[in-house]
Amino acid sequence: MAKIKYIFSDLDGTLLDAEGQLPADLGDLLADLDERGVKFIPSSGRQYAALRCQFAEWADHLTFLAENGSLVMSNNAEVFARTMPRETADEILTYADRNPLAHSVYCGKRMAYVKSRDEVFFAEMRKYFTQFEIVDDFREATDECLKISVCEPLHANAEKNIYPDFERFAKGLQVIVASDYWLDVMVPGSNKGAAVRTLQEKWGIRPEECLAFGDYLNDVEMFEAVGTSYAMENAHPLLKEHATDIAPLHTENGVIETIRELMKEGRI
Repeated sequence: MAKIKYIFSDLDGTLLDAEGQLPADLGDLLADLDERGVKFIPSSGRQYAALRCQFAEWADHLTFLAENGSLVMSNNAEVFARTMPRETADEILTYADRNPLAHSVYCGKRMAYVKSRDEVFFAEMRKYFTQFEIVDDFREATDECLKISVCEPLHANAEKNIYPDFERFAKGLQVIVASDYWLDVMVPGSNKGAAVRTLQEKWGIRPEECLAFGDYLNDVEMFEAVGTSYAMENAHPLLKEHATDIAPLHTENGVIETIRELMKEGRI
C-alpha cells in the first residue's frame, strides 16, 4: 500500500471547530507532517485571501486550493486558475437577482464584490471573504471572475431554496451546493476534484498517495480524485456514500485525530 504524501482538507464542518477556529494542535501536526515530507493542503470554497488570513502563521509555505478549486496558489504564487467569461458571470448575476432569498458574490482573483447590504448575509459572507468591495452594480467589478457564489442566509437551505433555480445552468456550468448557506457556479472543470487532478498531473502524484477530508457535496469530486477519503461523521449523507472511511465529528477534532491514527499505522 502506497504511503500518503498529500492531504487535502476541507475547512468548514471538517477541519474547523464549532466556532470556525483551527485546531489548537494544528501547528504541531503540520511540523510533524513536514518532517515526513507530507503536504497538507487546505481545500475550501473560501477566498484565497481569507485562507491566507486563517493560516497566517504558515501561509507562505502552504499550497491552497481556494474558491472550490477554481484557484490554486502555492508558496504565494499562482499554480493555475479557471476563470469565467464575463458575459456568463453577468447572466448568472442577473438571474440570481430574481430570487428574493439570494444574495450574490462576484468572486474575483483579487477580491470579492457584493451588492447586497443585508445584515444577515453580511455576517455569513464575511466568514469567507476578507477582501471585498461593496458596489452598486456588479459591472463595477474589474477582476477576472473565478466563480459566482450565491448565499441563502435567511433559512440556511440553499439546497432547497436556491439550487432548483440554478439547475438550469448545470448543463454548461458547474453548479454545486457548497453548504447549507451557499451555492457556487463555476466553469466546467472547476471543482475540488479537478484541482486535485491538475496538481497530480503537474507534480507527478498518484491518486493512492492522496488523502481527502470533507463534509459537504462540494467535496464529492475531490473524494473521487484520491485513493483514501474520509467523510466527517457530521457530513452530508450523500457524501458519505462516496467516502472510503468515516472520521469523527469536526467538533471532536476528527481530522487531526484521524491523521495521528494513520501515522501510528504507518500509512503516513
